[in-house]
Amino acid sequence: MLCRACRRAIALPKPTNTIIAKAPLSSLSIATRNDALRSAPRVQVSKAIRPLPQSNLRSISKRSYSSTTETATALEKPDHLDDAESTIWDKLVAEFTPSELIVQDVSGGCGSMYAIDITSAKFKGANMLKQQRMVNAVLGDMMKQWHGVQLRTKAPQ
Repeated sequence: MLCRACRRAIALPKPTNTIIAKAPLSSLSIATRNDALRSAPRVQVSKAIRPLPQSNLRSISKRSYSSTTETATALEKPDHLDDAESTIWDKLVAEFTPSELIVQDVSGGCGSMYAIDITSAKFKGANMLKQQRMVNAVLGDMMKQWHGVQLRTKAPQ
């Protein structure tokens, strides 16, 4: 069941551009090239798909190696979190000191459903139900106001 704001977010039209998919025309004769351009299939492409800037590609390809064994480092809070996501993030980091954490509002922005993916050493030895109950205990008061939650808990390997 979705709230009114979620239904509106889903109903919004998605912006698209129409482009023509072209085959390499250099090997075709001039008459064939014109026919190929006229009969080329049209492809819908979302505006959200953009090539990565070169600066991002350089940073992705770099690997950092450590001479020390695995150490617990504090997670850096993403800057894209809204107020509610930030509050959830802070509570989970304070309680579990996770090695991985993703908090995302999946309700379309109305704050009624969240996806939480957390990996913490505190989950070692506990089955999935116990892990999720631990998270529910920390977020209990907040969760009472939500329509739902997608919760994935893991212990580090």
